[in-house]
Amino acid sequence: MPALPAADIAPTQLREGGRRLMFDAAFATIVGTLNSGVVLVAYALMLGASSTVIGVLAAIPFLTQLLQAPAVALLERLRSRRRVAIVSLFVARLALPLMAALGFLPDRRMALALLVLGETVHCGLNAVAGCAWNSWIRDLIPEAKLGVFFARRTIWATALGIAGTAAAAAALQFSDPTGRGGGSPVAFAALYGIGFLSSLVSTWQLSRVPEPAMPPAVEGRRLGRLLLEPMRDPGFVRLIRFFASWQFAVNLAAPFFSVYMIRQLGLSAGLVLVMSIVSQLANIVVLRGWGRLSDRFTHKTVLSFAAPAFIGCVAAMALAGQIGPPGWTLAYLTVLHVLMGMTSAGVALASSAIGLKLAPRGRATAYIATNALVTALAAGTAPLLGSLFASFFEKRQLRFSIDWRSPTGALDLVTLSVGWWQFFFLISAVIGLYSLHRLSLVREAGEVPRREMLQHVLNVARRGVRNASTVAGLRAAVAFPAGRLIQERRRQRGPERRAA
Repeated sequence: MPALPAADIAPTQLREGGRRLMFDAAFATIVGTLNSGVVLVAYALMLGASSTVIGVLAAIPFLTQLLQAPAVALLERLRSRRRVAIVSLFVARLALPLMAALGFLPDRRMALALLVLGETVHCGLNAVAGCAWNSWIRDLIPEAKLGVFFARRTIWATALGIAGTAAAAAALQFSDPTGRGGGSPVAFAALYGIGFLSSLVSTWQLSRVPEPAMPPAVEGRRLGRLLLEPMRDPGFVRLIRFFASWQFAVNLAAPFFSVYMIRQLGLSAGLVLVMSIVSQLANIVVLRGWGRLSDRFTHKTVLSFAAPAFIGCVAAMALAGQIGPPGWTLAYLTVLHVLMGMTSAGVALASSAIGLKLAPRGRATAYIATNALVTALAAGTAPLLGSLFASFFEKRQLRFSIDWRSPTGALDLVTLSVGWWQFFFLISAVIGLYSLHRLSLVREAGEVPRREMLQHVLNVARRGVRNASTVAGLRAAVAFPAGRLIQERRRQRGPERRAA
């Protein structure tokens, strides 16, 4: 690791740093796929967790983002974002081997308490590292390449993430002695152990990335003033309001998708992980196209296209239990996860990029930290709110019955049942509509109306469908036509520029 941040980063250093950031993303994603998400939920359920504990585990990654506030003060004092990030990550990941052994404890209550504690330590120090990382990369990567950078990084991450998720699905599916696919203590110990080894590789790669020097410190600037500075920027405040409402809406439902599919729909944890793979594959197929669109048509335009579609998927999840036979339900969930993977790719990439773009260069630390504080409170409150009412609603349903007579004169009864999880999925979608209103108030230079972008996508997609006579053609028909859309946009703007 270079001893000090450099005033100037040579092009060769920047290229080498970018390559190492790709490796860091890949191995860090293995940590996430093996030690969080569906795996963490399945681990907690194996230990006998209630819905309240699941809600707490879902809230921890967000509420620990509050540690970004002291992280800003630490960065301003030490003036080395790389050092803070590396030390925080290394200590955070020491919790993983300790969490690996919890499945062997005979006292399940103690095991669950330690699982919550370990997750808190892991996520808390990751939040400190994330604050340093965001500011570090904001000053390292040229602004014009942010969209492509995040797309490439996420593609690398997703590629290994899919492999890690597949391994986790197989481990949980075949290690459960009951045959229900919920996993075993040995399987979870192996997953967390491999995650820890991957985290060491990730931390090493990140330690070799160059760091630009931070701007000179301003004497007398206190933490409170530093964090309030973004709140005086009207454009950034509008962005924060969108992020806060969006995170609340999404996290009222998304953390409970796995619990809903395992407990209410009867899927095994391994099969739920397979659904995650389906979503990741859909994500990676369209991600590069989203990155190019984000750089060309602005990040807000991409958000205004992808976010409503994702909200529609959240609402559609509430209907999964009404489809009918298990085969139909599985097919429905598969299609839904494909759509969620495609739309969430655009939302995640554009959200990261627009936050960094609207944060002034050299002052990104405070802006990113303030945004994280506000949105973390919203995102962390949502699953906690859901878990508070879980014990009441879990055993109750709302039933709608319709009587009608068939042509033969027989009296038939159609019943629609809406359970606890489905209530929150629908409420989440309604709140998501409000977040889209907040997005419409955000301003970004060069944004393109959503209707125009949608019309171009549909036109290109129609041409692809007409030519879909082979397997390759079928793949082209469903792939997001980013490159061709951009070329068409350039051709249209050519005559306008010549006329001007």
